[in-house]
Amino acid sequence: MTADARFWNKVAPKYAKSAIRDEDAYRYALERTRSYLKPEDSVLELGCGTGSTAIELARNVSKITATDLSEAMLEVGRERAWDAGASNVEFQCSSAGEAPEGPFDAVLAHNLLHLLPDLEAVLNGVAARLAPGGLFISKTPCLGEMRGSWKYRMFQVAIPLMRLVGYAPSYVDFIDIRTLEAAVQRAGFDIIETGNYPADTPGRYLVARRR
Repeated sequence: MTADARFWNKVAPKYAKSAIRDEDAYRYALERTRSYLKPEDSVLELGCGTGSTAIELARNVSKITATDLSEAMLEVGRERAWDAGASNVEFQCSSAGEAPEGPFDAVLAHNLLHLLPDLEAVLNGVAARLAPGGLFISKTPCLGEMRGSWKYRMFQVAIPLMRLVGYAPSYVDFIDIRTLEAAVQRAGFDIIETGNYPADTPGRYLVARRR
């Protein structure tokens, strides 16, 4: 088991009980995602956590394969899917780089990309799991956009200290929007929609189509 898997297993009970930080931003991004999905679609979600997004979208697609490296997170997700009657959500324990090969009509990655040490490799893997024209839909906290602010300096100090005592994952990228979007384009995608939900971090919402 990796250090990150142990970390997310440890925080899973508290994470499952925590409220969404910005419910309006989450709901808006969810509806934008829903607008791109079709009833016959097979969807892969990377870093699904406790499965909230997969369960919300389940009725709009044929099947969702929801993956996460934390088995404890997935156990919560399975219970929630059972309670919601979302029988077309399949939960699998895997890292983003080792997810099922597909092919898929869409790949989702919400609040994940800033936690990946090798973003380029994962994005190339996403492209390989999609047929030409398939969609990659993500939302990423772009902490680099706050560079120079007191909040940015606070995060730079706080995250390493939290990591030392086991309260932060092993890697957090202070990525900015330009760097993120350039990486997505290099992986073989054309970006067709963007937005910041929420605006203050910002949480960069991005829809890209595989060339």
